[in-house]
Amino acid sequence: MTVSDESVVLLDEQGAPIGTALKADVHTTDTPLHLAFSCHLSDRDGRLLVTRRALGKRAWPGVWTNSFCGHPAPGESMEDAVRRRGRFELGVELTDLQLAVPDFRYRAVDASGIVENEVCPVYRAVIDSELAPDPTEVMEWMWVDESDFARTVASAPFAFSPWLVLQLPALARTPAH
Repeated sequence: MTVSDESVVLLDEQGAPIGTALKADVHTTDTPLHLAFSCHLSDRDGRLLVTRRALGKRAWPGVWTNSFCGHPAPGESMEDAVRRRGRFELGVELTDLQLAVPDFRYRAVDASGIVENEVCPVYRAVIDSELAPDPTEVMEWMWVDESDFARTVASAPFAFSPWLVLQLPALARTPAH
């Protein structure tokens, strides 16, 4: 399957599945509510991996964000989707995968007018392997202290993805690995 063939799960306002659509057709200026996920990775030293979205990304190109995000395919378990996307975007295998913020939902509009409108459970995981990011997804990455990074994001939220800005306070209320 190519990226252009990927489908996402459409949701009603209560978060129940109501159908599917091609990912390429969903992210527009009128994006319907759909299912997604975010993942925040740490290493064995407890550092958080943050990434900068590739300039070719449709929404929020070049913006610093969490480790990676994605969408489960219709019928795919969320955990399988998170693991698949970790391999695709960063070339890593995940350990200690845990659901950290199950009820995260947001809607945001980027400078070009593209809308994100997602029910987006937030996961944490640990990696032991070297990163091998796909340059069409990630242009830069950095390991940071999570507390220091959260203060930086809070002081300059305009410099980061809106979902990251909203997720970090929720993650601070959940235990890290």
